Amino acid sequence: MNILIRPADPTEYEDLGEITAQAYLQDGLLDFGESDEYLGELRAVAKRAAAADVLVAVENDHLLGGVTFVPSGGPMADIARQGEAEIRMLAIAREARGKGAGEALVRACIDRARATAGCTAIVLSTQRTMRAAHRIYERLGFTRTPERDWNPLPELDEITLLTYKLTL
Repeated sequence: MNILIRPADPTEYEDLGEITAQAYLQDGLLDFGESDEYLGELRAVAKRAAAADVLVAVENDHLLGGVTFVPSGGPMADIARQGEAEIRMLAIAREARGKGAGEALVRACIDRARATAGCTAIVLSTQRTMRAAHRIYERLGFTRTPERDWNPLPELDEITLLTYKLTL
Protein backbone atom coordinates (compact mmCIF):
# COMPACT_ATOMS: atom_id res chain seq x y z
CA MET A 1 0.00 0.00 0.00
CA ASN A 2 1.38 3.39 -1.02
CA ILE A 3 0.01 5.74 1.67
CA LEU A 4 0.69 9.46 1.54
CA ILE A 5 0.36 11.55 4.71
CA ARG A 6 -0.22 15.26 4.17
CA PRO A 7 -2.17 18.22 5.56
CA ALA A 8 -5.88 18.01 4.87
CA ASP A 9 -7.16 20.19 2.06
CA PRO A 10 -10.26 22.25 2.89
CA THR A 11 -12.10 20.41 0.09
CA GLU A 12 -11.62 17.20 2.13
CA TYR A 13 -12.96 18.51 5.44
CA GLU A 14 -16.51 17.29 4.93
CA ASP A 15 -15.45 13.80 3.82
CA LEU A 16 -12.91 13.49 6.65
CA GLY A 17 -15.53 14.63 9.15
CA GLU A 18 -17.85 11.90 7.94
CA ILE A 19 -15.10 9.24 8.03
CA THR A 20 -14.32 10.26 11.61
CA ALA A 21 -17.97 10.34 12.69
CA GLN A 22 -18.72 6.98 11.09
CA ALA A 23 -15.62 5.36 12.61
CA TYR A 24 -16.75 6.40 16.10
CA LEU A 25 -20.38 5.42 15.44
CA GLN A 26 -19.64 2.05 13.82
CA ASP A 27 -17.19 1.12 16.57
CA GLY A 28 -19.74 1.96 19.28
CA LEU A 29 -17.55 4.69 20.77
CA LEU A 30 -20.32 7.23 21.30
CA ASP A 31 -22.47 6.54 24.34
CA PHE A 32 -25.47 8.31 22.85
CA GLY A 33 -25.10 7.10 19.26
CA GLU A 34 -26.48 9.43 16.59
CA SER A 35 -27.67 11.86 19.27
CA ASP A 36 -24.24 12.15 20.94
CA GLU A 37 -23.12 15.79 21.14
CA TYR A 38 -19.53 14.76 20.35
CA LEU A 39 -20.61 13.69 16.87
CA GLY A 40 -20.72 17.35 15.85
CA GLU A 41 -17.15 17.83 17.07
CA LEU A 42 -15.99 14.80 15.10
CA ARG A 43 -17.50 16.27 11.94
CA ALA A 44 -16.12 19.79 12.57
CA VAL A 45 -12.85 19.39 10.68
CA ALA A 46 -12.69 23.07 9.67
CA LYS A 47 -12.91 24.05 13.34
CA ARG A 48 -10.05 21.66 14.20
CA ALA A 49 -7.96 22.88 11.28
CA ALA A 50 -8.29 26.48 12.49
CA ALA A 51 -6.73 25.57 15.85
CA ALA A 52 -4.44 22.59 15.09
CA ASP A 53 -2.93 20.55 12.26
CA VAL A 54 -5.25 18.11 10.52
CA LEU A 55 -3.42 15.40 8.61
CA VAL A 56 -4.89 12.88 6.20
CA ALA A 57 -3.83 9.51 4.86
CA VAL A 58 -4.52 9.07 1.15
CA GLU A 59 -3.84 6.35 -1.37
CA ASN A 60 -4.22 7.10 -5.07
CA ASP A 61 -6.21 10.23 -4.16
CA HIS A 62 -8.58 8.14 -2.02
CA LEU A 63 -9.07 9.50 1.50
CA LEU A 64 -8.41 6.74 4.06
CA GLY A 65 -8.62 8.69 7.32
CA GLY A 66 -7.08 11.42 9.37
CA VAL A 67 -5.82 12.73 12.68
CA THR A 68 -5.61 16.04 14.51
CA PHE A 69 -2.14 17.01 15.74
CA VAL A 70 -2.08 19.67 18.45
CA PRO A 71 1.50 21.00 18.57
CA SER A 72 1.31 23.22 21.63
CA GLY A 73 -1.88 23.53 23.63
CA GLY A 74 -4.73 25.77 22.63
CA PRO A 75 -8.42 25.01 22.32
CA MET A 76 -7.89 21.56 20.76
CA ALA A 77 -5.71 20.22 23.59
CA ASP A 78 -7.42 17.97 26.14
CA ILE A 79 -4.53 16.74 28.27
CA ALA A 80 -1.32 18.24 26.88
CA ARG A 81 0.84 20.08 29.37
CA GLN A 82 3.59 22.61 28.74
CA GLY A 83 6.07 21.12 26.26
CA GLU A 84 3.70 18.37 25.09
CA ALA A 85 1.99 17.86 21.74
CA GLU A 86 -1.27 15.92 21.54
CA ILE A 87 -2.89 13.50 19.09
CA ARG A 88 -6.67 13.71 18.74
CA MET A 89 -9.44 12.07 16.72
CA LEU A 90 -7.44 9.44 14.85
CA ALA A 91 -9.91 7.70 12.54
CA ILE A 92 -9.58 5.35 9.58
CA ALA A 93 -12.42 4.40 7.24
CA ARG A 94 -13.57 0.85 7.96
CA GLU A 95 -12.62 -0.41 4.49
CA ALA A 96 -9.07 0.99 4.84
CA ARG A 97 -8.25 -0.52 8.23
CA GLY A 98 -5.40 -2.95 8.73
CA LYS A 99 -3.36 -1.49 5.87
CA GLY A 100 -1.06 0.79 7.86
CA ALA A 101 -2.83 4.14 7.48
CA GLY A 102 -3.37 4.58 11.23
CA GLU A 103 0.24 3.83 12.05
CA ALA A 104 1.44 6.14 9.27
CA LEU A 105 -0.65 8.98 10.71
CA VAL A 106 0.69 8.41 14.23
CA ARG A 107 4.27 8.31 12.89
CA ALA A 108 3.65 11.61 11.09
CA CYS A 109 2.46 13.13 14.37
CA ILE A 110 5.58 11.87 16.15
CA ASP A 111 7.73 13.43 13.43
CA ARG A 112 5.89 16.74 13.80
CA ALA A 113 6.27 16.66 17.57
CA ARG A 114 10.02 16.06 17.24
CA ALA A 115 10.21 19.04 14.86
CA THR A 116 8.27 21.32 17.26
CA ALA A 117 10.60 23.57 19.24
CA GLY A 118 10.40 22.87 22.98
CA CYS A 119 8.30 19.73 22.57
CA THR A 120 9.49 16.95 24.86
CA ALA A 121 6.58 14.49 24.62
CA ILE A 122 3.43 13.59 22.75
CA VAL A 123 0.26 12.51 24.57
CA LEU A 124 -3.15 11.15 23.67
CA SER A 125 -6.42 9.88 25.12
CA THR A 126 -8.14 6.72 23.97
CA GLN A 127 -11.10 4.58 24.88
CA ARG A 128 -10.69 1.16 26.49
CA THR A 129 -12.20 -0.61 23.49
CA MET A 130 -9.81 0.94 20.92
CA ARG A 131 -7.47 -2.04 21.14
CA ALA A 132 -6.12 -1.80 17.59
CA ALA A 133 -5.08 1.79 18.27
CA HIS A 134 -3.50 0.76 21.59
CA ARG A 135 -1.36 -1.77 19.71
CA ILE A 136 -0.16 0.94 17.32
CA TYR A 137 0.71 3.31 20.16
CA GLU A 138 2.57 0.65 22.13
CA ARG A 139 4.45 -0.59 19.06
CA LEU A 140 5.64 3.00 18.47
CA GLY A 141 6.88 3.39 22.05
CA PHE A 142 3.99 5.09 23.82
CA THR A 143 3.44 3.99 27.41
CA ARG A 144 0.30 4.11 29.52
CA THR A 145 -0.02 7.01 31.96
CA PRO A 146 -2.89 5.86 34.20
CA GLU A 147 -2.33 8.78 36.56
CA ARG A 148 -3.56 11.04 33.74
CA ASP A 149 -6.67 9.03 32.81
CA TRP A 150 -9.70 11.29 32.80
CA ASN A 151 -13.42 11.50 32.22
CA PRO A 152 -14.81 14.07 29.77
CA LEU A 153 -18.30 13.55 31.25
CA PRO A 154 -17.83 13.23 35.02
CA GLU A 155 -21.54 12.58 35.50
CA LEU A 156 -21.09 9.26 33.65
CA ASP A 157 -18.66 7.03 35.53
CA GLU A 158 -18.09 4.57 32.68
CA ILE A 159 -16.43 7.04 30.29
CA THR A 160 -12.90 7.11 31.65
CA LEU A 161 -10.39 7.73 28.87
CA LEU A 162 -7.02 5.99 28.99
CA THR A 163 -3.93 8.07 28.34
CA TYR A 164 -0.60 7.36 26.69
CA LYS A 165 2.63 9.31 26.41
CA LEU A 166 5.72 9.11 24.24
CA THR A 167 8.75 10.93 25.60
CA LEU A 168 10.77 12.35 22.70
